[in-house]
Amino acid sequence: MNLPTDRYLDQVATWPSEGRHILAHFDADTIVVYQAYRPSIGEYAIRHSEFGGDFSYARMSWIKPNFLWMMYRSGWGTKEGQETTLGLRLRRAFFDGILAQAVASRNQSHHASQEEWKASLKSSNVRLQWDPDHHPRGNALARRAIQLGLRGPVLEDFGKRELLEVIDMTAFVSEQRELMSRVGIGELRTPVERLYVPDDGAIARRLKLD
Repeated sequence: MNLPTDRYLDQVATWPSEGRHILAHFDADTIVVYQAYRPSIGEYAIRHSEFGGDFSYARMSWIKPNFLWMMYRSGWGTKEGQETTLGLRLRRAFFDGILAQAVASRNQSHHASQEEWKASLKSSNVRLQWDPDHHPRGNALARRAIQLGLRGPVLEDFGKRELLEVIDMTAFVSEQRELMSRVGIGELRTPVERLYVPDDGAIARRLKLD
């Protein structure tokens, strides 16, 4: 798996325990987001380095930059239809563009009225949700994790033109799930993640990052 990892316990000691934060694996130019799919979709993406086949561009698709939130959502790859875990490398400029377009699913505080928020939500191609982050065992935490729903032309760009790398993490997820079952979280490894802040300060302020 072409993604560096580190012991979870070493990493969690450096992460904030509460507040809104984007935890992600990134470098100067790229960022990795995660999603879990049924095998037919995942295997197509791995083979072709883009989404197609059984993948639907007619519905909203959600991405998560936080690995453990993805593990909570997929049950560490055990839930039906989420057996194949992928890391999806994107340009940071594209990811920041997604953040700039995002409209919150439940929080309309950036809009002058409820009606304006509803109109923005309906027209936007990017939906944003802040959900509780989760411990590897599944317990909800005070820290909030972001997920982003993509549709329309943004989803087309994501799935066909902006993917720099598709990383098959399925075997890694299985190994770590079994390790955690045998010996607990002491030796659990997760992708190296740290706090991500968009280059444009206006985006960070709009997201109300802590």
